[in-house]
Amino acid sequence: MSAAAIAQIAAELADADRTHGMIPRITARYPDATVEDAYAIQGVWRDAQQAAGRRLVGRKIGLTSKAMQQATGITEPDYGVILDDTVYRSGAEIPVDHFSNVRIEVELAFVMREPLEGPDRTLADALAAVEYAVPALEVLNSHVEMEGRTIVDTIADNAAYGAIVLGDVQKRPDEIDLRWVPGVLSKNGGIEETGVAAGVLGHPATGVAWLANKLHQHGARLEAGEIILAGSFTRPMWVARGDEVLCDYREMGTIACRFV
Repeated sequence: MSAAAIAQIAAELADADRTHGMIPRITARYPDATVEDAYAIQGVWRDAQQAAGRRLVGRKIGLTSKAMQQATGITEPDYGVILDDTVYRSGAEIPVDHFSNVRIEVELAFVMREPLEGPDRTLADALAAVEYAVPALEVLNSHVEMEGRTIVDTIADNAAYGAIVLGDVQKRPDEIDLRWVPGVLSKNGGIEETGVAAGVLGHPATGVAWLANKLHQHGARLEAGEIILAGSFTRPMWVARGDEVLCDYREMGTIACRFV
């Protein structure tokens, strides 16, 4: 894609984010668009958001589990950015009108104790760089028409990230076997999805190493203090106004939120 086309799509996505609308599928208009084109679009959008005063506080990793790959038909991970005004705490009321195609995913998040830079980083490197893990729900927010989407469309749209809801229990990686943290996701009192964190690449922190290596290809690194959403270990759950969501992570506590 040309620089002009990349800038145009980034502007369309920024407008869709402001208006909570949708744009036509990018790959329908640019069938030869590549993953690198998609990250370039995301980068132009991200830089414009930061120039407008929003602050980057972390990254999200997506499509790291078989459940999510089967749900989307996409077979490799992706990443996007977490901006400061998209972070909620358990108990929050979340305005559903701020998002498009609103769904919830069950995840763990990691807060970095020190920077992590690729290439060739491993799970052990990631765990050594992490300060703590915390349960998290991701609110998905898709601005590209859903039918026929590819990973190119998803990456360009900030990997479909909308918001994060953080729990209250923080655990160092040496305090708990993070592979076996469960998630039991309920909506309005009924259980909708269940899973365990090992569903994310065998260990949820594997994605942190993957992201450090991927960012190295794009001239960046993970920074101390950043929040890293490690990827969902359940399928996405649709939500609407009035829905009350609860996720039980057993010894890592619960997260509750309500969509208004």
